[in-house]
Amino acid sequence: MEGSILPATVCALASRHGIVVGEEEVRRRYAYENFRDFLETFKWVTAFLRDPQDYARIAADLGQQLLAQGIVYAEVTISAGVMLWRRQTPEANFQAILRATETFESRGLRMRWIFDAVRQFGPEQAMQVLHAAQGCASPALVALGIGGDELSVPTREFRRVYQRAADLGFHRLMHAGEIGGPDKIREAVEMLGTDRIGHGLAAIHDPALMDFLVERRIALEMCPQSNLRTGALALQLGRRDVRIEDHPLPRLFRHGIPIVLSTDDPAMFGTTLASEYRNAQAMGLTESELRQLVDMAFDFAFISEREKHSLQRPHRRSAS
Repeated sequence: MEGSILPATVCALASRHGIVVGEEEVRRRYAYENFRDFLETFKWVTAFLRDPQDYARIAADLGQQLLAQGIVYAEVTISAGVMLWRRQTPEANFQAILRATETFESRGLRMRWIFDAVRQFGPEQAMQVLHAAQGCASPALVALGIGGDELSVPTREFRRVYQRAADLGFHRLMHAGEIGGPDKIREAVEMLGTDRIGHGLAAIHDPALMDFLVERRIALEMCPQSNLRTGALALQLGRRDVRIEDHPLPRLFRHGIPIVLSTDDPAMFGTTLASEYRNAQAMGLTESELRQLVDMAFDFAFISEREKHSLQRPHRRSAS
């Protein structure tokens, strides 16, 4: 959610707190070329989110952006770990988010939420994020995830957090294989029982892991534009001159690995979900394969089978 803040909104948020920021500065900061610069920019932008009213504003803005694209269902990541780091109360911020977005479902957009911890902040803070998620006691809060620097803290350190998340009924996610190797992906599944993997680019380096993901039906949340902009794609391919057409999504998809096409931080990477489908088409996916991607997004969503079928029916009618 925090990565969906458009430059004009960043300026408005800063102004609300007595800080002058121009749109040109925001655009300049959004023009990074590596993962660490992105993390620094993310930290800078979230410094302007200081109270529940700020979170309500960006949540409502995001809902409008999603509706404009014709999106009917979205699972939105909230950086609860950053809220705690800034000594905020995630429960209060989340209640404001829910109030700001409660009308969207009647307008055709169903939103569900994921609390995200920051890997480099360690397992104790991740447990605090989980406690905050538990305290929210909302059926709209469907999963716990961990993002950030996957090379910072060993995967095994988060076992207790993920087991507790499972006990509480939360789905489990983790960013892995974005800038790390295929071992990070396997660890996330085998040690933590993750349901989906954020990014998972590094799977291309390990055919046995690719087969493992097919067998376990572990979906990869692939974010092509993000991978290009952060340098993760260049890192995984071992060269600098990469284009979106070089992304391994088609290879992983055609191998049988479930793919959930995603945007990561859309405003920060200058993308939309519609743009990511155009990116997939530029990679060579056929119209039939693009429709399969749409279906996979529903198949691996964290909602009931009944909800999936009700959401998919209009899409399938329009495609027939």
